[in-house]
Amino acid sequence: MTTANVKAFVFDVFGTVVDWRSGVAREAAAFLQRHGRSAQDADAFADAWRARYQPAMQRVRSGERPFMKLDTLHRENLEEVLSEFGIDRAQVPAAELDELNLAWHRLDPWPDSVEGLTRLKSRHIIAPLSNGNVKLMIDMAKHGGLPWDAILGAEVAQAYKPTPEAYLRTLDVLMLSRAEVCMVAAHNSDLAAAQKCGLRTAFIPRLQEHGAAQTTDLKPDGNWDWVARDLVDLAKQHNV
Repeated sequence: MTTANVKAFVFDVFGTVVDWRSGVAREAAAFLQRHGRSAQDADAFADAWRARYQPAMQRVRSGERPFMKLDTLHRENLEEVLSEFGIDRAQVPAAELDELNLAWHRLDPWPDSVEGLTRLKSRHIIAPLSNGNVKLMIDMAKHGGLPWDAILGAEVAQAYKPTPEAYLRTLDVLMLSRAEVCMVAAHNSDLAAAQKCGLRTAFIPRLQEHGAAQTTDLKPDGNWDWVARDLVDLAKQHNV
């Protein structure tokens, strides 16, 4: 597949560029201990919090709720998770929950992410096309050294992936054609939605996104334009 006309790479971020599970679990462990729970439940806490991610966005996508930032949805979901772990919401100060909610702003990149992004940036525009809101993406970039050219995605588009508007409004901002933009993700469903909108696609497997027992997105299951081991490999395939 020729790389000549690709002018921009846009990225799923949670799971593709950063390791959300380890980062959230790290901060959840300290929180659980403060509230008399075992730090060993931290991975399960992170998984339970993440499990509410798609249902919360679906209520926005369906029109049941107006568009709101992912930070707001994460904060609401956090309150729901507390009862699952036997923690009384009334006993936790709001400021402490606000601080834990910022765990999503402090996620660490996968080991190849910064180098791969930096290499791609040398010849192409790079930007997140994430469901995360702008401030979340800025903080994460500052924390992990992610060298974005711009912060794009759901808040800018006022639409959550995988609705077409999330992809197409991002193209409008970049003033590029569909064939000039490549969506990069570790999730086949994200790439399928982008491909339907006419974007180029690149699959990066992240076999530990959901922990050692992961069963999803272990391999590409679509006719994607590129498949790479990691972001450095993707950069090499594009001669950078």
